[in-house]
Amino acid sequence: MTTAAWPPKRTPARPRPDLEALTGLRSGKPHYYPEYRVSAERMRRVIHALDRISAALVRTMEGSEALVRAVVEAAANHLSAEWVAFAIVDGELPDAAPRHLVRGPDGAEWPDLATVPVRIRDHVRHVHLGDADDDTDHQHAAEVTRRHLHVPVRLDGKVVGGFIAWTPEDREIDATDQSVLRILAGQTAAALQNCALHEHSARLYARATSQADDLKARNDQLLATQAELGAARQREVLDEERHRIARELHDSVTQYALSAGMHIELVRSEIDDERLRGQLDTAKDLTRRAVEQLRSAIYALNERDGCADEDLPSMLRRLSGVHMPDELRVEVRIGGKPVALPADCEQSLFRIAGEALFNTAVHADASKAVVRLAYTCGQVRLTISDDGRGSPDAVRRSLRVSVATPSGEHRGLVNMQTRARELGGSLTFRRARLGGLQVQVDVPVPCAPDRSTP
Repeated sequence: MTTAAWPPKRTPARPRPDLEALTGLRSGKPHYYPEYRVSAERMRRVIHALDRISAALVRTMEGSEALVRAVVEAAANHLSAEWVAFAIVDGELPDAAPRHLVRGPDGAEWPDLATVPVRIRDHVRHVHLGDADDDTDHQHAAEVTRRHLHVPVRLDGKVVGGFIAWTPEDREIDATDQSVLRILAGQTAAALQNCALHEHSARLYARATSQADDLKARNDQLLATQAELGAARQREVLDEERHRIARELHDSVTQYALSAGMHIELVRSEIDDERLRGQLDTAKDLTRRAVEQLRSAIYALNERDGCADEDLPSMLRRLSGVHMPDELRVEVRIGGKPVALPADCEQSLFRIAGEALFNTAVHADASKAVVRLAYTCGQVRLTISDDGRGSPDAVRRSLRVSVATPSGEHRGLVNMQTRARELGGSLTFRRARLGGLQVQVDVPVPCAPDRSTP
């Protein structure tokens, strides 16, 4: 008995041909290779077409016009078409533009439908009216030997537009081309809707930004108005209190001082002693001065913050001629070219000048005072000089003591210094050329533009 060899020997497999290994097609049948070439070419065109479609559809952010141009160009390139038209049904996709686009054989756009061939114009109008469909186009395609294609653009199951293409005689449209154009049409509808949504959201964002800016501006105006109202209310309260004090001074203290002067005069007329009459004359003079000071104080308390149409030089001239003692002569001198200053700056300088003149009239025993306002580039200087007996050292010492230990005395000096510092300026006291005291305030201001320079 013969024993067979184990395991049996296997015959080596014959290597598969290269073409079969690469393509999966048997090369033994001659018709496989031509079919492969056709399939490969069709696949290559599909891949290129899808690539162009992708490149076209990503232009959503550029707006509907750029998107429509891109998809029409993609359709024309894929079909090697002579004519390609895209149109949107009237009333659909209202934000999309243009409503139609026709691309001719030379690749140029034909914006005027009246100049394009009749058959193309009729198709575009049918799409606008919404009465073009696949069946009529298939019948027409059979008549033109598969060189014409119409693909509707649908959105949510509704026709909203369409692509129409005509190819040259050597380029027939096959099922693959129709599939590619249907993909393009479907994605175009979604892209146009997304483009409209993006443009709408951009408009809403711009409107919201504008409204936010407007709201911020209005809020700033409201805050400024509230601040102005608060300041106005504070001024109103202060004015009411000042007027109340002025009335009290006028109705009580001034009347008492006047009554005292009248009684002094009555007593003086009944006394023959010259020494006593001299003392009564002194008392009468002191009473008269007290009445003048009271009237000056009443005027200062009742004085408004100046008129809106009155500049600082006018305010100083008005101040120098009101409620000054008869023996005090006041001059106002303006140097340089007057420029408009902020209202708070003018009011503060006006108040400083008023306080300085009041001190001159009450304490300096002066006969003359000079108020000088000098305008220069970058600075305004206000000086109040007199020929009285005031001492700069004594005034500076009083100011230092009042600042260090506030007691209510010399509050006028402290207020003058505070106003000057609030304006970014300085307050100094020195000996005046007239022989008395000079009060000087220097305030920085912007230079006026030189209009003579071109």
